[in-house]
Amino acid sequence: MIEIKNSAQIKAMREAGIITGEALLVAREHIREGISTKELDKVIRHHIERRGARPSFLGLYGFPGSACISINDEVIHGIPSEKRILKEGDIVKVDVGAFYHGFHGDSARTFPVGRISKEAEALIAATKESFYRGLAAVKIGNRIGDIGAAVDGYVRSCGFSTVRRYVGHGVGHAVHEAPDVPNYGTPGRGVRLCEGLCIAIEPMVNVGTYEVRELPDGWTVKTADGSLSAHYENTVALTADGVINLTEVEIGE
Repeated sequence: MIEIKNSAQIKAMREAGIITGEALLVAREHIREGISTKELDKVIRHHIERRGARPSFLGLYGFPGSACISINDEVIHGIPSEKRILKEGDIVKVDVGAFYHGFHGDSARTFPVGRISKEAEALIAATKESFYRGLAAVKIGNRIGDIGAAVDGYVRSCGFSTVRRYVGHGVGHAVHEAPDVPNYGTPGRGVRLCEGLCIAIEPMVNVGTYEVRELPDGWTVKTADGSLSAHYENTVALTADGVINLTEVEIGE
């Protein structure tokens, strides 16, 4: 069942969203060649807990980290590890959630490590823009399929592919709620968008095929062909006055 939020609940979700967005800014400040993904996870957790919240992902379905940190051809759900060391030219996806006063925020970014390839730059830029194309379709009376069609249409125009196996979702008292929000779809199809709907829109975009594979660790998801992948996500709320980006904390970020 889809949980519709009132204005007070959306305000509370904004508070959780700010902490989530701040944690990503902290991650960005620490990303450099030579840092391990485990160390990065620790600074993210420290910030979330210092703000009086708890990491949404820690222990979720048994996940061992506070953030999902995925490198290069890893799409999502990378497990933080002392053995995973960032190096020049990598692109690193950081997916963070914070639970605060009964509500979750959920957001992700893809960051460069030093100088990266032109292809990687184009991928990151296209993934970010595809999120905003999807966001523009979040209007009362539209449907979930309008969001996915906008995301996928832009991604295809850039020559990339949209991951289909994993999708966005509702957010609220639980970090994963109904409805599913695919990053592909047919305009005019799916759940109708209404006031009080809170969802995470999260394009996962690959240079090559949209097909992915899960590693034996039961978490890490990679592109099937070894191509680069990028991820961009925000939790948003649909209100009578328009859309509120609940996890954005920096203009142009």
